[in-house]
Amino acid sequence: MTQAAERRAPGDPPLPDRLLAVATRMFAEKGFGNTSVQEIVEAAGVTKGAMYHYFGSKDDLLYEIYHRLLGLQTSHLERIADGPGTAEERLRAAAVDVLDTSFRHLDAFVVFFRSLHLLSRDRREAVRAERRAYHERFRGLVEEGQREGAFRADVPADLAVHFFFGAVHQIGTWYRPGGRLEAEAISEHYADLFLNGLRN
Repeated sequence: MTQAAERRAPGDPPLPDRLLAVATRMFAEKGFGNTSVQEIVEAAGVTKGAMYHYFGSKDDLLYEIYHRLLGLQTSHLERIADGPGTAEERLRAAAVDVLDTSFRHLDAFVVFFRSLHLLSRDRREAVRAERRAYHERFRGLVEEGQREGAFRADVPADLAVHFFFGAVHQIGTWYRPGGRLEAEAISEHYADLFLNGLRN
């Protein structure tokens, strides 16, 4: 393939973003292990050399998928947690956001939970550290609401967070776009169920 074929057309995303979008879709459809680098570059319309300029391996692509989704959700959570409103209002907004972003990036979400174990050990630990930091900030909102008296003090905050994210992490196994409920409605229902279990 010539360099001209790898040039961006007007309106095309940057090459790394195009490669990630293609890899995310293919990993979600076929699985990480069943997708080759050759298939990814052919679908993206680039050469292997172009891909390796940005990503040293298929493992790098997989890690970047996780890192970008976690980074997006973390930046949203930090803005919500530091924003106005009561702890209950901010926790509800954070709960809705993590669901909304998961639905909007469903392929990345599915890849995240299906293929995390395939990352190298150091990459797995890096992802888990990012997830722990996210969960700890989320838990802080639960604890703030407990201190304010809005939430039950007899429910351990850790348990409440694990309960909520345990439910969230399953959406990739059953949700299909175009179903009876819109994604936005599901996000609202999940948040209501979670907050109703915490309220005094």
